[in-house]
Amino acid sequence: MAEINNIMDVIEAGLKAETLRQKAIASNVANLQTPGYRSVDIRFEELLDKAMQGSETLDLGDIQSELYEPGETPVKSNGNDVSLEVEVGKMIKNTLHQKTYIRLLQTKYRQMQLAMDVR
Repeated sequence: MAEINNIMDVIEAGLKAETLRQKAIASNVANLQTPGYRSVDIRFEELLDKAMQGSETLDLGDIQSELYEPGETPVKSNGNDVSLEVEVGKMIKNTLHQKTYIRLLQTKYRQMQLAMDVR
């Protein structure tokens, strides 16, 4: 299993991935009625898991989220596969992930502050 040197790197990589995912969701919603548009999402968790299974030290800066077409929803007659209900669900889940990363970041900063205040 790969070694993670800094939890802050994990939090940063997660926040970047969730920000990119939020942009993908916004693009999907904006193209809800665009003929031929296919919904997009990002791969981050799978890439992180694969990198963590390796034996060398993990550099999270090397993990780039991938944009892909999941093809999970049926295609409508106009060739568009965006489902507003699915996108709203993804948006809610993504928002919860972002809040979790932010809370983790706040906790780490609080721990650093406490360590600096020790006399």
